[in-house]
Amino acid sequence: MTSIKVDVARSSTKQRDRRIMTIALLGLGEMGSALAATLLAAGHPLTVWNRSPEKAEPLVAAGARLAESPEAAVRAAELVIVNVQGGAAAEKLLRAAGTALGGRTVVNLTDGPSEQAGVAADLVTGLGADYLHGQIMTVAPAIGSPDAVIFFGGPRQVFDRYEPVLRALGGRATHVSTDPAVPLLYGMAFHDIMWGLLNGFLHAAALLRDAGIPIGRYTEQAEPSLAALPSLFGLFAGEIDRAEFATPFGALKHHLPSIDDVIAESEARGIDIALPTYTRRLVADALVAGHGDDSYSRLVEHFGRRLGRA
Repeated sequence: MTSIKVDVARSSTKQRDRRIMTIALLGLGEMGSALAATLLAAGHPLTVWNRSPEKAEPLVAAGARLAESPEAAVRAAELVIVNVQGGAAAEKLLRAAGTALGGRTVVNLTDGPSEQAGVAADLVTGLGADYLHGQIMTVAPAIGSPDAVIFFGGPRQVFDRYEPVLRALGGRATHVSTDPAVPLLYGMAFHDIMWGLLNGFLHAAALLRDAGIPIGRYTEQAEPSLAALPSLFGLFAGEIDRAEFATPFGALKHHLPSIDDVIAESEARGIDIALPTYTRRLVADALVAGHGDDSYSRLVEHFGRRLGRA
């Protein structure tokens, strides 16, 4: 009996994975065009709309249908995907589609502040449609690849229903929360981390270049140490979630001399010192507050909401 049930489940899964559905895509910028091309390649009947209709010409030549309005595009589809620049623009399109959204599912892949996901979700569900918000974590040429990451938030059952299509757009499509705002926060967190790491690397590269040291040679020879840095994220995450910061090694008080060395070396070479000086102030303030024996993760309190802050 068990094997029969498994076989039936596998057959059902295969049928679901092969399901072809009508899709409308609103917005044909660089990313929207990549999404559209991927959906066409997967065999889904696709209706597209864009404020500048000429951008649809290559897609129409590949089999897409061009709609004259957002409402017309929506009426031709079961699933509606929105990818435009900014949450306000997405909201405007959804309002233009209006009651045509009823009974459909909207997947909004538009960047913006997290509160805009809530606004769009309320608007769409109020019109009788299901809503998912997605955050694309890759560049346009990687859309459709097995390693492309897209985070989704909204009702889990809605994600499950359309998972084969969503995974066609990004092989690592992941449902992260029932709250549609969470994927946007995930995206912001990634970019926040990225800019911090890149700025630190570029400051170090400027220092090494001034000393005549090839950056490539450094990254090759220091690779084991550089590769270990991401392992700190999980360690710090646990400390922050538990609010337990005391550490027997690598305490804040041991960071200050190294920071001073970077500042002194940078000053001597005429390299901008704003970045390491900012780091020094964070550490020095924590030491004054009595956190010298705590992990570097203690500095999360500097960035957190404070009394008197909105």
